[in-house]
Amino acid sequence: MKKIELLAPAGTLEKLKMAIHYGADAVYAGGKEFSLRAAAGNLSLSEMSEGIAFAHKHKAKVYTTINIFANNKDLSKLPEYIKSIEDIGADAIIISDPGVLWIAQKLNLKIPIHLSTQANTMNWAAVKFWEHQNVSRINLARELSLEEIKEIREKSTLDIEMFVHGAMCISLSGRCLLSNYMTERDANRGECAQPCRWNYALTEEKRPGVYFPLEEDARGSYIFNSQDLCLIRYLPLLIEAGINSIKIEGRMKSIHYVSTIVHTYRQALDAYYKDPQKFVVEEKWLEEISKVSHRNYTNGFIFGKPGPEALNYFDANYVRRYDFIGVVLDYDEKSGLAKIEQRNNFKRGQTAELFGPTTKRFDQKINYMLNEANDPIDEAPHPCQIVRIKMDKPVKKWDMLRRLKNE
Repeated sequence: MKKIELLAPAGTLEKLKMAIHYGADAVYAGGKEFSLRAAAGNLSLSEMSEGIAFAHKHKAKVYTTINIFANNKDLSKLPEYIKSIEDIGADAIIISDPGVLWIAQKLNLKIPIHLSTQANTMNWAAVKFWEHQNVSRINLARELSLEEIKEIREKSTLDIEMFVHGAMCISLSGRCLLSNYMTERDANRGECAQPCRWNYALTEEKRPGVYFPLEEDARGSYIFNSQDLCLIRYLPLLIEAGINSIKIEGRMKSIHYVSTIVHTYRQALDAYYKDPQKFVVEEKWLEEISKVSHRNYTNGFIFGKPGPEALNYFDANYVRRYDFIGVVLDYDEKSGLAKIEQRNNFKRGQTAELFGPTTKRFDQKINYMLNEANDPIDEAPHPCQIVRIKMDKPVKKWDMLRRLKNE
């Protein structure tokens, strides 16, 4: 059985490496131009080259996003950029715009072309069309049911990719004009301000400044506020439906988010392939994905058009039970001291949860902490501060620390 690919977001070089370290088979990353996540950090060509080398060393792949809907002014730079991406060894490019695809085809590329979900592929005839354009993989629209996906699978031999986890959009495959209209930041060019997450109230023309809540709630109404997609419970159905790649959303999320979600899906997939007949969704996986910052989870469209339960009408808040506080840079077995790069304030006396790809999760009371000068300290308040913490158990490079918010 050919295993399904686990595809992870890589908004920065650090996230690329962490995603692969925590179990991704492939990552998707944008360059400094032509990507639909302009605020993700993104990778320079030299960083992209380093990331591709790192991925290939660990038997993983890198797909580069060139998925904006281009304006005329963008086109002059495109050929050189696309050739550069091929030259540094990317495993595929991801495109949305037919014009960008046409330009790429004229370059006689050897690199495969994947079609972005932004192209809004909803039916098997559209898949056939793109197949004739020499696209090798299609990331289907999020708005498809499992039965619709199965029918597409039956009528096409193309690789099929689908999102299984992360933020949902109120607009069809993300084609939204709200951000552009309200803030002059174009969602279709990677600059979405997410106005769908704002709170709204009703006003009447002759009563300026008087706001009427659409719900009986003084905070306003969150009528566009979608919940987050989570399909970890249904991985066997997706595998049996013939999906080739499952994709996690989140190029703008933290390394804690990416690593946690990737590692959890990795565990679930490995458990399935070890014994498909006895596969069950473990509670520890559901607990783990609840520890990242997220909105309440929904099945999306997988079993048909979702009802009101797929939206949150009460607030625009995330569920944030834990703070990501640090990443392990090194560990000394003799002293039991771990070198930590701080990512959020923490203090002596607090309890941190340690976890990693091969480190079994455990709680660590922070009793002894040193700064870089080896002086004892009680707190690590500075961003990216380097400290050493005495550990009760061995840890490894790239393991992470988080703590309950009430700590």
